[in-house]
Amino acid sequence: MSPAHSSTPTKIARRGLMLVLSSPSGAGKSTIAGNLLRDDHSLEISVSVTTRAKRPSEIAGKHYHFITVPQFERMRDAGDLLEWAEVHGNFYGTPREPVESAMAEGRDMLFDIDWQGALQLQDKMKADIVSIFVLPPTMTELQSRLHRRAEDSEEVIRTRLLNSRAEIERWREYDYVIVNDDLDEAFRNVSCIVNAERVRRDRRHGLFDFVNGLLTEEPKL
Repeated sequence: MSPAHSSTPTKIARRGLMLVLSSPSGAGKSTIAGNLLRDDHSLEISVSVTTRAKRPSEIAGKHYHFITVPQFERMRDAGDLLEWAEVHGNFYGTPREPVESAMAEGRDMLFDIDWQGALQLQDKMKADIVSIFVLPPTMTELQSRLHRRAEDSEEVIRTRLLNSRAEIERWREYDYVIVNDDLDEAFRNVSCIVNAERVRRDRRHGLFDFVNGLLTEEPKL
């Protein structure tokens, strides 16, 4: 007779991970991020603060915390931001306390941020970071996506396109790089990366006790 197996999944304590998604505007990182949050209930979004105006499709507190420049400067000067950057003339930043609490509790957080913010996070919490850069298939397609989005003026679109080349040049500073020529495939690749990173040995601090328990167990013959 074969031994009985437990149907209860084995839980091994681990530290949370910080999934960083970056790309030039229009490459699809926000769509991929949205799909991850929809399908992966173990992942939560890190809601950044920003001084830019809210877009019609955005919800305050869900997509961003929209604050004034003086409020942002107070948070930055008090050390309440893990990272901050000025992008396209607006300030963006990541509040410190929610992230540090999540990592200690083994919760995973998603960061939809630019390369400047990603580098600052890597400086401060490198062991917790899994960074992915999303590239467009062509610059022509990138331009088309920005126009199809229909949320920015022509002037803003021109600025984003001009900045995109400098942003793309930072691809070497990321752990993984994905070309988003097919959204479903790009999403599957990101999901595979996340699942693999969750079971890394150095992230699962509960393995020591688990393995010791296995080695001291006396099987019933």
